[in-house]
Amino acid sequence: MKKIFLPFLIVLLSYNAVGQEQDATAQRVITTGVPFVLIAADARSAGMGDIGVATSSDAFSQQWNPAKYAFAVSKQGVGVTYTPYLSQLVNDIFLGNLTYYNRINERSAVAASFRYFSLGDIELRDTAEQEPLLQSPNELTFDVSYALRLSERFSMAVAGRYLRSDLKLQTSNADANAGSSFAVDVAGYYQSEEIPYNDFDGRWRGGFNISNIGPKISYDETGQENNLPTNLGLGGGFDFILDEYNKIGVNAEVNKLLVPTPSDSNNDGVIDREDDYYNESFFNGIFSSFGDAPDGFSEELKEFTWALGAEYWYQDVFAFRLGYFNESEDKGFRKFLSLGAGFKYTAINIDISYLFSTSKVRSPLEGTLRFGLTFNFGDEYDEY
Repeated sequence: MKKIFLPFLIVLLSYNAVGQEQDATAQRVITTGVPFVLIAADARSAGMGDIGVATSSDAFSQQWNPAKYAFAVSKQGVGVTYTPYLSQLVNDIFLGNLTYYNRINERSAVAASFRYFSLGDIELRDTAEQEPLLQSPNELTFDVSYALRLSERFSMAVAGRYLRSDLKLQTSNADANAGSSFAVDVAGYYQSEEIPYNDFDGRWRGGFNISNIGPKISYDETGQENNLPTNLGLGGGFDFILDEYNKIGVNAEVNKLLVPTPSDSNNDGVIDREDDYYNESFFNGIFSSFGDAPDGFSEELKEFTWALGAEYWYQDVFAFRLGYFNESEDKGFRKFLSLGAGFKYTAINIDISYLFSTSKVRSPLEGTLRFGLTFNFGDEYDEY
């Protein structure tokens, strides 16, 4: 049966969605299942180089650090985002996100979010004249979180997540099952009080998030399992409060996938499912991921990505954002510059962002405008 699924194939190759057998001499790029959960779903974070672990709280904190909700200014908020994917090649692949949070009281907050990644429509047919069988592969997550302030300036949160990945192409003679799994996040966030300096006031921020801790997910009939993209994010930031009209926030963040590095453990010249790397449990893999790179500590350092971002606000009405993201050329070679802007009108926030690749590897989000819309309502807390 002839399969017309070029867009689908491009997506898999772009983000390494399914672990595949590799030559042992190839670059040891870490591959996982459901990698779409690592794509920045909101335009604010995307405009700052995919930074969000330690930025100030907003409606989209669920993906980056749900502990930030305990410091939310508005009591409730709803956020909606839309991100076209591979927009220069196709027009029906996209990532959508819907988030709701509720700051219950001074100390705690709850939130829920739904993410949907559509891989477009794919036609299956035996001949060019045959009526095509249309397939619509997709992936989704649904999660809930609870955040609690353990002190006046520090909070922690836990989140539970259901993941479903329906990437199988179903023919008229065979059934295909979607893969599913569940995961948890553990996060913390610190925000200082406003500190007076000589020419300005300032505020420190810091955070961590260990996300997508959970069992492996299987895509194919042979039972090959793929690790979830368990990730450690560490971030810090500082707000320069210049006066009542002008504020600049600067941020830095590092991330590392807590997933085993591909290696040819049986020395057969091929990295495949016969190697220990494929068979290690997800729990053991989290700890071994800090010291299992075949080339030692130097290769482990290459598995960290880093990003820098800045955000300027004028009168809490208009924002301009700038960011840079860096990944080793041996571990994926994602390098890009991002720009973003935000507008606030009463209780509504509008955010947009744009990405420029700065490496030889072209980003699937190159030339794409990402959009975000936030509705804030209810009483406001005096956090600033």
